[in-house]
Amino acid sequence: MKKVIKSTRVIQGAGAGTAYRFKTFNEVFSKVSKEAHFKQAYNEEITRLRLAQEVRLLRTKKHLTQEVVAQKAGMPQSVVARIERGERSVSVNTLGRIAYALGKEVRLV
Repeated sequence: MKKVIKSTRVIQGAGAGTAYRFKTFNEVFSKVSKEAHFKQAYNEEITRLRLAQEVRLLRTKKHLTQEVVAQKAGMPQSVVARIERGERSVSVNTLGRIAYALGKEVRLV
């Protein structure tokens, strides 16, 4: 059974005995996750992280370094590194070049 701690803190200078209830992460997340712009940003982030994980997995399965993949794809190694860390959005063109370097192809479904 999960234990939920609800905190209340008295902040000095806010008036005698004024208490503020701080919301838990889950309370805030459940509220904002219903907003359309949040859902879109969240889905984009998850997609970028899944792609990063997949690129790294394919590269390591083939025992290739980032440098080798970058050379085959015609881009700096730092670009491959940023993509694998999920720090960079990937254009279809860049994804195609990396896929080719890994012996794969991109199929849009």
